[in-house]
Amino acid sequence: MNHHMVPSGTAPRRRHAPALGAALGCGVLVLGAVAASPAAADGGHAHRGEKYVALGDSYTSGPLIPRQVDVNCARSDQNYPSLVSAARKTASFTDVSCSGATTENMWKAQGTNGPQLNALGRSTDLVTVQIGGNDVGFSSIIGTCVALSSKDLAGAPCRQYYNASGVDQLTMSILQTAPKLARVLRAVHDRAPHARVLVVGYPDLLPDDGSGCYPSVPFAAGDFPYLRDVSKRLNLVMRAVALFNRADYVDTYKPTIGHDMCKAPADRWIEPLRPAAPAGPAHPNAKGEAAMARTVLAQLSRGDGHRH
Repeated sequence: MNHHMVPSGTAPRRRHAPALGAALGCGVLVLGAVAASPAAADGGHAHRGEKYVALGDSYTSGPLIPRQVDVNCARSDQNYPSLVSAARKTASFTDVSCSGATTENMWKAQGTNGPQLNALGRSTDLVTVQIGGNDVGFSSIIGTCVALSSKDLAGAPCRQYYNASGVDQLTMSILQTAPKLARVLRAVHDRAPHARVLVVGYPDLLPDDGSGCYPSVPFAAGDFPYLRDVSKRLNLVMRAVALFNRADYVDTYKPTIGHDMCKAPADRWIEPLRPAAPAGPAHPNAKGEAAMARTVLAQLSRGDGHRH
């Protein structure tokens, strides 16, 4: 199972090409345009006839969270799409999210899970998409940073590793993922031309203040803020791609600050690399999925007045 890793990155002394800086700058300009507020309920409004399709990776599918309803994709019936569907009383609900999915799996099958885009149709009314973390390589990044931490616990060996060429390789991976996300959104609009499309960002995995919690999460001290910033950078690019491809962006990072994997079991919504609650390592637990559901519902409620 290809679990996501903790996004990362303080951008240390980046010597990116002008196009790189321009792309990130473009995303920064977008930040105020589509801000999503924290969790709010939908109010129980019945969305008669609404047909909802959920696309995504393991942050969507909810690995190990009871009750697992698809072993191949590690999909839970308590993941955020299931909770959103229940709250909105949708007429139909199709969840094809799958652990380990990349943008390519929108077109290519994963075991028994067919190409995710095949779930869409002209009658689809609502689509949520949460994808990109595996394109950047969350799992391998986590493994690399854990392995390197023993070399310099007080430093930032992971940041140094990914900046050895003078250009931050994780930032480059994120920017290379942007056109892949744009291609996915174009395909979603082509197949579901009447649907409202939401791009769901990734939650806060590590302390937002840059502090660490070794050995509970075995990264070097300086790599906690680095990896935090990498996840923020991915979300920033996702927001920009959504804006330029006629989709709403759902900010799940801000509402989950203070509930990262370094917090006590009672307070955390993201499990550490050795989960205490049923969830994949470095993944949302049931409370994290519920928090993302509330945020998606809040975003949807802002548009319902114009659509119902």
